Amino acid sequence: MNAASSSTPTAESILGALRARDLAQADAMVQALTASDPTDAQAWSLDSDVAAARGEMERALTSATRALAQGGDFWDGIRQARALCALGRIGEAREVVGRLAPDRSSAPAQAAIGDLRVFLRSYEVAFACYDLAVKLEPLQPRHWFNRAAVRRYLGQLEEAESDYDRVIELDPKDTEARLNRSQLRTQTAERNHLSELLQIAGQGSLSWPAEVAIRYALSKEYEDTGRYEESWQQLLRGAQLRRRHLRYEVANDVATVDWIMQAYPEGSTASQGCNSPAPIFIVGMPRTGSTLIERILASHSAVSSAGELNDLAVAMVEAVRRQLGRSIIPRQEMVAASARVNFSALGRDYIERARCWTQHQGRFTDKMPLNYLYCGLISRALPRAHIVHVTRHPLATCYAIFKTLFNQGYPFSYDLSELGAYYGAYHRLMRHWLKTLPGRIYEVSYERLIADPEGEARRLCAAVGLGWEPACLEFHSNRDPVATASAAQVRRPIYRSSLDQWRHYEAKLEPLRAQLAEVGVALDSL
Repeated sequence: MNAASSSTPTAESILGALRARDLAQADAMVQALTASDPTDAQAWSLDSDVAAARGEMERALTSATRALAQGGDFWDGIRQARALCALGRIGEAREVVGRLAPDRSSAPAQAAIGDLRVFLRSYEVAFACYDLAVKLEPLQPRHWFNRAAVRRYLGQLEEAESDYDRVIELDPKDTEARLNRSQLRTQTAERNHLSELLQIAGQGSLSWPAEVAIRYALSKEYEDTGRYEESWQQLLRGAQLRRRHLRYEVANDVATVDWIMQAYPEGSTASQGCNSPAPIFIVGMPRTGSTLIERILASHSAVSSAGELNDLAVAMVEAVRRQLGRSIIPRQEMVAASARVNFSALGRDYIERARCWTQHQGRFTDKMPLNYLYCGLISRALPRAHIVHVTRHPLATCYAIFKTLFNQGYPFSYDLSELGAYYGAYHRLMRHWLKTLPGRIYEVSYERLIADPEGEARRLCAAVGLGWEPACLEFHSNRDPVATASAAQVRRPIYRSSLDQWRHYEAKLEPLRAQLAEVGVALDSL
C-alpha cells in the first residue's frame, strides 16, 4: 500500500467522528474519501450522512443520488427520500419511497420505511411496516412505540395503550411512552398509573426530558382523578423545567405583531392573487377546538384535510428571499418585504405545495393555528380562500396550552406570564385583521359549538361556501388519521367536560387574568 492510500480515511473513522458529533472532522475525512475514488458508492453514502448531520440537505440529496448511480443499495434510497422530505419536496419523496423495496425479513428496513410513511402521512402503510417490524424484532421497544403512535393517529386507542404497555415492559425508562399512554383516555380512581409514575419521579436520576414527561403525565392523571392541587403542582414543576431548557424571548413575538400590523394596514383587492377557492384556513391559538372544526369540515364530501401545514410560511419566506436576492433576512425585514411579493405567484406556490398533502382535488383545510399571523397575506395571495378563526374563553385557551407538552413549537407555553404576553399580542392582531379585512374572517366560538353543535356546524358550512351534509356532525366516525394533540379527543362525540376545566385552577390563573385584562382581553362576560 502506498503512502497516499494509507492516509485515505476509512468508513469506520468517519462513522466514529459522526458518533462523536465531530462534524468538521467527519466532513474533512469524507471529502477526502470521495475525492480518492468518486466511483465508490459507500463514500457517497457516507457523504450524504455527514451532510445530513450538518443540515446540508441539498448536498445530502446529491450524494445519495450519486451513491445510487454507483450501484448503491436500499439505504441510499432511504437517504434520498429523507433529504427530499427535509427539503419539502414531498411529491418527489413520495415517488422515491414508492419505488423502494424493503427486505421483508429486515426489521430496520421496515422501520425506516415506516418512519418515512409517517412523515408523508401514509399512516396505514406505516402501520403495516411497524407491525411487521414488531413481529420480526419483538424485543425492540422502538417498534412497539412507533406502532402505538400510528394506532393513536388511526383511532385505535385501546390497541395503542396495549402497545405502550409493552414498550414500558421492555424499557421501563421510556417516559415518553408513559406520557403518551396517560393521554389516551381519561384515567379513573380505579384504573390509573399514579403509583408507578410517582415512583419514577422520586428516583432523582432522571434526565430533564424524562422528568418533564413524567411531571406532565402525573399532572394529567391527577386532573383526571379530581386531585387538582396535586395536578397543578406537577404541571408547574414540569413546565418550569421545560422552560429552563428553551432559548426564547417572548418580546420578539410581541414585536413581530407590531411589524405585521405596520406591513398590512389595510385589506387589498381580489385581483392581486391566485384565484383558487380551494383552501379553508383554520387559524387561532392552539388548543381552542381547531381540530374539531377541521373534522367537521373534512367530514363533508367536498373537503379533505391537509393537516397542519407549514407551506404558507415556507412559500412566503422563499418568495421574499427571491425578491431580495439573499437567504439570511432579519425577521422585521422579512415581514416588511412579505407585503411586496408577487402575490399571485405566492398563492400558486402555496396551492402546489398543499396539494402534495391531499389526493383530493377539491376543497381542503389547512389547520395550522399560527396562520393567524398571515391573514393579511392570505387575503392578498388567495383572495377566494376562506379563513375560519376559532375562539375559546381566553383562560380556558391559556390553561389548555399551559398543560400541553408540545413536541415542538409554542415556546411561550411553559410560563404563564409569557403565555399572557403572547396571547395579548395574538388578540391585538386578530382585532386588527377583523377591522382591516371586513367580511374575510368567519369566527367560530368553541363554547357556542358545544352548546349548539348542529346550528353552529350548519352556519360554519354556509360561511365557507358548503352545502349542509349530516356527515359533518358524525365527525367522530370519520376514520381519517389525526396526528395532533387532540388525536384521542376527536374520536368521541362532542362533549362538555373540558369547557370549564380551567375553573379548578381559577385562583392559580388570577395573575394571568389580570395580565390579559390590562391589554383589553374580555374575560368576565364569557
